Amino acid sequence: MQYELIIFDWDGTLMDSVPRIVSCMQAAALEAEWGALTAAEVEDIIGLGLPEAIAKLCPGILPAQAERLRERYAHHFVQADTTPMAFFSGVEAHIARLRGHEQQRLAVATGKSRRGLDRIFTETGSGAWFHASRTADETRSKPHPQMLSELLAELAVPVERAVMVGDTEYDMEMARAMGMDRVGVSYGVHAPERLAMSEPKWIAHSVDELFDRL
Repeated sequence: MQYELIIFDWDGTLMDSVPRIVSCMQAAALEAEWGALTAAEVEDIIGLGLPEAIAKLCPGILPAQAERLRERYAHHFVQADTTPMAFFSGVEAHIARLRGHEQQRLAVATGKSRRGLDRIFTETGSGAWFHASRTADETRSKPHPQMLSELLAELAVPVERAVMVGDTEYDMEMARAMGMDRVGVSYGVHAPERLAMSEPKWIAHSVDELFDRL
């Protein structure tokens, strides 16, 4: 089946940004005096909006401390951390190929903020790749399906003609709540077994496999 709309998660699906997210969150937690976080703990919450991620990562955290952690995370991610970030190999060429299909539209549904997504769109020149996008701070965080329903409405695509692609159970559960087809990718943060619990159409183990099957 050729989908009319393909909706991509960002971090861990299109961009290899997980190491930077982990290092920034670990530094922020120490500076906010929460304590040390393991890489596995941080990876578990990637995909959620930042407030939801902090609440899950730091149960019982007080509002002022949560705000301090959020502020320090943003500082490290934007200014202080130099961990490289790039698209996974092949993503740019594959997206260009999809863009060549006139009847196929592309969108992004991400746990990033609008400011963060727009910044990376500008830095990479990738904003023109997509017909629409939604971020966690302008709608509801995954796994709530609101960002998907808004994208479908904006682009006038019925749910049965769309697919969600992502590397976390939050992506899969968001789509499942909509009755939308979903495809997992195993090269991100959540293991294939975890993705499989949300009954995706299939799980891709590489960028080439993902786009070839799409």
